[in-house]
Amino acid sequence: MDIFLIIGLIGGFVVVITAMLLKGASIAVLLSGEAVMVIIVGSIMAILNSFPKEEVLKIPKIIGVLFSDKNKEDPAEIIAQLVEMSQTTRKNGLLSLESTVQGLENKFMKKGLEMVVDGLEPELIREVLETEIGSMEERHRVGAAIFASAGGTAPTLGVLGAVIGLIGALGNLNDIDKLGESISSAFIATVYGIFTGYVICHPFSSRLKRKSLVEVNNMNIILEGILDIQAGNNPKSIERKLVGMLEPKSRGRFEENNNN
Repeated sequence: MDIFLIIGLIGGFVVVITAMLLKGASIAVLLSGEAVMVIIVGSIMAILNSFPKEEVLKIPKIIGVLFSDKNKEDPAEIIAQLVEMSQTTRKNGLLSLESTVQGLENKFMKKGLEMVVDGLEPELIREVLETEIGSMEERHRVGAAIFASAGGTAPTLGVLGAVIGLIGALGNLNDIDKLGESISSAFIATVYGIFTGYVICHPFSSRLKRKSLVEVNNMNIILEGILDIQAGNNPKSIERKLVGMLEPKSRGRFEENNNN
């Protein structure tokens, strides 16, 4: 479970509730079935109208990716693993990787090294792995687009909910007490819309894009490492090349571990 995402969501709710309490507003006004229906159901309908069934059905899996912290691989560890394998192949040849490959958990690395052991041409290996990277990027792009679409729709639906609420309020002009309550409830839809759009959906979209970038970078490191292993390049040269693909923080951690 990604604890920072949980903290962010809870913190967002706390900020809104605290702000309302400081202004003397009743938290009970948040319990508006009409506002929830307009924002949540309306956003779902907008997504159904924007994306084909195959992509909509993937939303539960996309949410799982958002909240999951599993399979978060350290690129520095990936490089160390690739350098170690390059040292083995320099001594014992590419076929010595066969037993190592079977025990790999990283499916992308395993697939690439299996092709190396099978003796496929470097150009074909690069083509196959780059195609897989592109397919993964496209899946992540669609997931981010779904939340970006909901993030753009929710605030507008909040305005729609407020208008609907005000229309209802205009029917109670003779009852001042009820009029004030109706107007207050009308603007709750706007609060829900803005909160859903800019605290939940848009950040979710940004988070998916960031996770995709991290995964693509790891896959590119693996791709280059595999091709260098196949070419029989010097392990130290491979290490320098792959470390150059790391972010400064990861690079510093890798160098620190090597020095120790």
